Amino acid sequence: MSSLNPRVVLVSRETEYASLLAKHGTRGQAEFFLSTRGQKLAELEVRDALQSRALSAAKEAVPADWSFVHVIREDLNRFLFRPEDIIVPIGQDGLVANIAKYLDGQPVIGISPDLASSEGVLTRHGVDRLPGLLKSAAQADVDIQARVMVEAKAGEGLSLLALNELFIGHRSHQSARYIVQSGGAEEFQSSSGMIVATGTGLTGWAKSIMAATHRPFEIDPEDNCAAFFAREPWPSRTSGCEIAAGEINGDAHLSVLSRINDGGVIFADGIEQDFLPFDWGVQARIRMAENRLSLVV
Repeated sequence: MSSLNPRVVLVSRETEYASLLAKHGTRGQAEFFLSTRGQKLAELEVRDALQSRALSAAKEAVPADWSFVHVIREDLNRFLFRPEDIIVPIGQDGLVANIAKYLDGQPVIGISPDLASSEGVLTRHGVDRLPGLLKSAAQADVDIQARVMVEAKAGEGLSLLALNELFIGHRSHQSARYIVQSGGAEEFQSSSGMIVATGTGLTGWAKSIMAATHRPFEIDPEDNCAAFFAREPWPSRTSGCEIAAGEINGDAHLSVLSRINDGGVIFADGIEQDFLPFDWGVQARIRMAENRLSLVV
């Protein structure tokens, strides 16, 4: 860490309750909207209250001579992180993945507003532990798990990092056509797109793919390795499904050449609005990234 006092960057996303209020104007209108669909507002209010309390407690945990800023997930791509920052995402595990590609080694302390309902993979701490963790992180006296990331390079010098997974395909998830090259083999495919997942990502979106396809991979989050999957590759006279899954190890890379006329994208960790164009003729090279997520464990 720098000799300067750290800045704490609190990151959260809008709750379902806040989103409904913004859309319908009042609590009563939001409650009526849900009631017409046989649903209740109470559960969303509880989750909103838990997050609100966690955010308030997190702000109080910041030492008086430090600074802090609160960033909403949707603003991450416009926010400038500093080297001396300590990052504190407050929410579900996916929020940490949303942040990872914008960082360069800053420590990340994942806080869950409700440990009882959290998977606790990336947001594994309760807010009560935050005061001690902040001071320890500032002194570099914490255990760090260096979680591996993958990188896609496409077009003229464009690149994108992912902690969980990259999606390569059509923005609407309709059929995507491309030529995939891996391990010296090449195949033209028509599928719902490709997923490239790290060891961290194998606990998320890729987990359901592995269960559905019976193609399991076991990769530790710190292993310099990733798995890739073609989603429902369609076998036809011109397209195949032989390269339906595989691994990227070390310095090896996966190459995907677009044959999508319009709407081809590569996005990371579920943030679809922050993407690389992947239209006809664009070649994407996916390899293990030099960057790592410094997760405080």
